[in-house]
Amino acid sequence: MNRACELANQHEADLSLVHVIEPIPAYGYPGITDIESPIIEQAKKTMVQLGEKYLIPSNKQHITFGATKREVLELAKKISTESMPVDLIITGSHGRHGLALLLGSTADAIVHGAKCDVLIVRYKNVQQ
Repeated sequence: MNRACELANQHEADLSLVHVIEPIPAYGYPGITDIESPIIEQAKKTMVQLGEKYLIPSNKQHITFGATKREVLELAKKISTESMPVDLIITGSHGRHGLALLLGSTADAIVHGAKCDVLIVRYKNVQQ
């Protein structure tokens, strides 16, 4: 978030927040009927907190459901207009190596599917 806000301020750009909730396959587990509700509520709470902290209005805060790579690209297409195109998608990456890298990642899928530039910011584990 800090890097995205820094870039937005430097370039006088609008910034949108996106959080994608991927479906949890709960079928086959008796008694589990509404496992996603707490996740959705937490996402909404976190989105409001981030919006307030980084001064991003509620109409620029998006929570969607589905596969992250597809939803990010679809939202970028949806909110992009001729007068105000989406110029850059910023996403985080855990910087996986080895087998996870060979199989691809959400960030890699966004890079290859986006119609605009993509900046991947490496997640830094504070405990390292």
